[in-house]
Amino acid sequence: MTSGEVRVMRRQWWAWGLAALVVVAAVAPLVYGWLTNPDDQRLVDLDVYRTGGQMLLEGRPVYDYVTPAPQLLPFTYPPIAAMLAVVLAKMSWVTAQWVWTAGIFVALAVTVGFSFRQVLEGETLRKYAPWVFALLMVLCTYLMPIRDQVRFGQVDILLVALCVADCVARRPWWPRGFLIGLATAVKLTPGVFLIYLLVTRQWRTFFMAAFAAAVLTLLPFGVIPQDASDFWFSALLDPERLGANAATTNQSIRGMLIRLYMPDLLTSAIWVVIVAVVGWYGFRGARDAYKANDPLTAVALVGLMAVLLSPVAWIHHLAWVVVVLAAIVGDGRDTVRLRVAAVVWLYYVMTVPWWGVSLKQADIPGVSLVLGKIVQNGFGLGALALVWMLVSWLPKRREPA
Repeated sequence: MTSGEVRVMRRQWWAWGLAALVVVAAVAPLVYGWLTNPDDQRLVDLDVYRTGGQMLLEGRPVYDYVTPAPQLLPFTYPPIAAMLAVVLAKMSWVTAQWVWTAGIFVALAVTVGFSFRQVLEGETLRKYAPWVFALLMVLCTYLMPIRDQVRFGQVDILLVALCVADCVARRPWWPRGFLIGLATAVKLTPGVFLIYLLVTRQWRTFFMAAFAAAVLTLLPFGVIPQDASDFWFSALLDPERLGANAATTNQSIRGMLIRLYMPDLLTSAIWVVIVAVVGWYGFRGARDAYKANDPLTAVALVGLMAVLLSPVAWIHHLAWVVVVLAAIVGDGRDTVRLRVAAVVWLYYVMTVPWWGVSLKQADIPGVSLVLGKIVQNGFGLGALALVWMLVSWLPKRREPA
């Protein structure tokens, strides 16, 4: 290695260090705001995870407890998640908050690094990679689904990072498919990636993912059999454990339909039809993107399927929008794609669904009810628009590039 190359490497390390400090400074107000929230409003989902682990340590039923008032939240994840949460339970509450929050940003960094790799490694911006990465980190942090990761202490961005890394890493040091299996065992919804692996005929990866998910699902039956039975044969079958399904934060297709307040049987019938159509369209688009050597777009589409097809998908589940933005941006040379990405970013930075709630409450005759419901479903409808964009619009922009 020449002395010139050594100097370049040193400058890069200094730049990465300074870029990290820029990110810390930029996200500090957000982190400080939520970590100094009243204790009963602070990282409430992290409290659920940690208490689930605590129940195991104390030998108490995991799925019978709820967190203290006013939240009263039950543990809703598979039993393997409770076993993993024992690590959190052994920490003090203050330590767990800081460790988990740091983990959210590590997972976001992994997601940004893999998702925006074309931009970071492109000839034009490669020498500015630390600063571009810092900018992308800050921009993604302030997306509402990512802000909610910090607000609630959610696990979604970690699951996104696992699935993205498994699908797009060039030479993974782990068996490809294992991370998808782990994510599926922890929160079920990443199981849509098993469908993706099937339709793209990635057989070896599929079998590894299925094997890992099966082992991690069956393991609790040997370690905590009663809790495992409680989840799979009781808790899993009660969607109300997840919260009020008609709440504004549920932006899945089913959540949007429930807010129309039609008869339950009609709602379910319409939901099944729409899910079938959207699923066919989305997975077909993911298969085509994979065949076109664009696995990132395929991953973005499958992530959107995890949100839209799920019976319940809260706003923070839309952490997949980070990957969607990267798929739209591509290598960063198409100015049209950059403008579209900027519009999508701005849309998901704003609190659009809550505007719909305010509009409905305004009670403007002939306007509030219809327009309010549309805006209230803004993020879910936006996700449907993004599916169309990635399947039908993006390939046309990809061809000239």
